Amino acid sequence: MEYTAASLVSRVAGDLGSKADEVIADVVRCLRREVPDLWSNQDLVRMTSENIAEHVVGVLTGLELGIDPGEIDAPAAEMERARRLAGHGAPVTALLRAFRLGQGVVLDRLLAEMPRLTKDAELVSSASRLLLVMANGYVDDASEQGVTAFQEERDRRLRWRLSLVNDAGLRIGTTLDIARTAQELADLALDHFADVVTVDLLDSVVHGNGTETPGPLVLHRVAQTSTAQGGQEPTTRVGERHTCPEDSVTARALTTGRPSRHAATPTDPADTFGARAARSTLVVPLSARGATLGVARFGRHRTPLPYDDEDLFLAQEIAARAAVAIDNARRYTHARATALTLQRSLLPRRTAEQAAVDVACRYLPAGAEAGVGGDWYDVIPLSGARVALVVGDVVGHGIHAAATMGRLRTAVRTLADVDLPPEELLTHLDDVVIRLSAEASADPDTETAGDIGATCLYAVYDPVDGRCSLARAGHPLPAVVSADGTVELLNIPPGPPLGLGGLPFEAAEIELPEGSLLALYTDGLVEARDRDVDAGVTLLCQALTQPSAGLEATCDSVLQALLPAAGRPHDDVALLLARTRALGDGQVAGWDVEADPAAVARARASVARQLAAWGLEDLGFVAELVVSELVTNAIRYGRPPIRLRLIRDSSLLCEVSDAGSTTPHLRRARAFDEGGRGLLLVAQLAERWGTRHARQGKTVWAELGEEHHAGSRSLPPSCSDAEQCGEIPQF
Repeated sequence: MEYTAASLVSRVAGDLGSKADEVIADVVRCLRREVPDLWSNQDLVRMTSENIAEHVVGVLTGLELGIDPGEIDAPAAEMERARRLAGHGAPVTALLRAFRLGQGVVLDRLLAEMPRLTKDAELVSSASRLLLVMANGYVDDASEQGVTAFQEERDRRLRWRLSLVNDAGLRIGTTLDIARTAQELADLALDHFADVVTVDLLDSVVHGNGTETPGPLVLHRVAQTSTAQGGQEPTTRVGERHTCPEDSVTARALTTGRPSRHAATPTDPADTFGARAARSTLVVPLSARGATLGVARFGRHRTPLPYDDEDLFLAQEIAARAAVAIDNARRYTHARATALTLQRSLLPRRTAEQAAVDVACRYLPAGAEAGVGGDWYDVIPLSGARVALVVGDVVGHGIHAAATMGRLRTAVRTLADVDLPPEELLTHLDDVVIRLSAEASADPDTETAGDIGATCLYAVYDPVDGRCSLARAGHPLPAVVSADGTVELLNIPPGPPLGLGGLPFEAAEIELPEGSLLALYTDGLVEARDRDVDAGVTLLCQALTQPSAGLEATCDSVLQALLPAAGRPHDDVALLLARTRALGDGQVAGWDVEADPAAVARARASVARQLAAWGLEDLGFVAELVVSELVTNAIRYGRPPIRLRLIRDSSLLCEVSDAGSTTPHLRRARAFDEGGRGLLLVAQLAERWGTRHARQGKTVWAELGEEHHAGSRSLPPSCSDAEQCGEIPQF
């Protein structure tokens, strides 16, 4: 039979078509050996085997019928297989190499059949060239279609991954809460590439500063989620602690910081999912800033496709973003806890005991965005049964603001002990803030250099005359509720915020009848993002007039009316409510004293009679000695008018005022000095003593406590005989 090149190719292809199963088996063996990426999972094994058979049969049939290579249809499933290869992360070279290797096996079998049909070498050579051209045409066309489908899938997956990573940046870390951030990671993974997710953090990260302790790794389950259809939940619940086995994949991920991919559920007791195990699992450590914080596990039990290397890389990217967010939340939580502890330690744990006012106080730190600030309040007992009420607000938030608040509160208490008028106290406090700002500006390591400022309201209430003196430095106006329920804002002259310097402060003095309610607060109470200050002040006035069971209940109702129902306020809030009391005529007695030494005896007699009327005869001896010394000093060194006053409170207060400005000082008299022991005697007999200055004159006061009853406190050793001290005149 005479053959042409075309007919010879057709005959050889037809003969080999009857042995197609053998050719298919040869191609499969070759590809299994040379291209293992095609056999990485059962799904690809099935598709690859089917496509090889269709390719071989299609090529042999096309050659037998003399069909043009471009018209031979590739298997319908070839495009899907190319997309699956791309989806499983196989390289495109595996696809191309498979085509060439398969082509080589088929050509070898075809070329081996030609010498059997003809001995014409020239014909065999011509047919071989024709066969190569046809085979190459088919392979080029089929591989081009496969590569196109492969690249389209890779591009689609790349866009999906970039979109998912971008979505992770938007969805993970929306708050500075560790548990919520971890749950956001779990929810994102469940929506896109996992059927079950667990997130565990080292227990030291959740409850400490991130420092690992020796011994087995203890984890804290902070988040987990799974598909509803699976019905499988991890045995460890959210909030529970569990120990990580040393030889587990979780322990290896935590110690090495490397992720891992597994074909089934790793055998960790904390992640047992009942009888239904995951088909594929990713274990990814959560690492940020060189520290491993915990581990995230992603499992598939419904999705048929197992995880591949691209899935692992994607999980690493998302976990890295989540780890940074968790570390930020951890650092913020630690810094906030430190600042809050500092803030609360610097605030008064309880208000000081005094009889001038009933008080109720509240301090609320700001929410997560702002953090702890420098708001404070204070109640400071003063001489003469008076009380100082203070509310202040330091600019900024964080530890520096809290520390500055503590320094200012200490300064206010120190200045209050000197009994300065409110406007003078704020002037000195302004100097303190200016010095603190200068120190901060000169320190290059201070983060808040040049940013120290504050506002303050200082009020002094006297229960004897029912008057209150107030001054403010850039602070909101206080509110007063009278006994009949009328609310008004006090008209106090405005003063600049502390730290500006150069501008004066002015005080206002008002009458506060007994039962009046004075409300001092910081701007965080009345200011909010959804309302202006005037609206906040209106709400405050309305809340203050609502009936309540007491001051504590009033505080709660004010906070409830002005602050968000859910969450913390946007700024720190300090609130101080004070209801005034009054010391009536039955608790206060006063006498004008002539500037004559003979008036000392009359003053002592008046004191004795008043103590007898009050039933305090046991204090008579000590009180007479103290009054004698104070009146004598006023006569000798002061200027008239001179006035003596006794105040019966929780203790007995003795006050002697005169128009002189000379301040008495305690000193140690020498052996032969005729004077200088009077104030030493007063200091020994009194609980406290001091001097306060007014706009005109001064007042020297002494406080006698209950332990002085019956003269229980002895005279100082140097003055055991009062007559020999030379300071008590005899009449």
